[in-house]
Amino acid sequence: MTSSSVNTLNLRQLVLVPALISLGVTLLRLVGELNRWSPLLFGREAGGGGAIVGISWLIPIFGIYFALKLGRMGHGPGSGWRTASASLLAVAVAAVVIVAMYLIGQSFVLQAASGVLGSLAALYVMSKSWPALFKTLLCYAFAVRIPVAIVMLFAIYGNWGTHYELGPPGMPEMAPFVKWVAIGLIPQMTAWIATTVVFGSLFGGIAVALAGKGAKQAAQTA
Repeated sequence: MTSSSVNTLNLRQLVLVPALISLGVTLLRLVGELNRWSPLLFGREAGGGGAIVGISWLIPIFGIYFALKLGRMGHGPGSGWRTASASLLAVAVAAVVIVAMYLIGQSFVLQAASGVLGSLAALYVMSKSWPALFKTLLCYAFAVRIPVAIVMLFAIYGNWGTHYELGPPGMPEMAPFVKWVAIGLIPQMTAWIATTVVFGSLFGGIAVALAGKGAKQAAQTA
């Protein structure tokens, strides 16, 4: 199996079902918030309030799934621990960029720019670690975050009373479209993409490392 097959047909096959499951969770979350169901499950606070129903909780699950699947397909990493370490490095690099921008200025625009630059820096670090997993998680991230951005657009214009239209504390008043770009389009297409790739790789790298260790121990005892 060539690397080009991972970039095309197999990549789409890997991502399709997880993306559909994530879309289902997004729609369930939206219905739950619109109907004012349990705040524990469907929190309506800004940022989601750590509600149990949400696609962010799927990141480690599908990170592990993609990593093990790619390993079985012959596209595993040189070292799972190295991939996990790269994830931690990516977090550190993003944090340095964000803090540096914060020290320059604390305006809303600079804070937004810091998130974008930090996300891009983290993605660059991850692109060098395990290319097959990076591409798979990147594709999955866009597949699940584009629908969220679309939901946020309608929620902002419709003032639905969900977390999808709420910005951070102290956010200045904005026209609906500008607000969507600021709290919807940009974060979903940068920060959440990087979060998915980085933490998906972290859990995926650990899973592959432990699976390899378990297989080695089983071979030694056989």
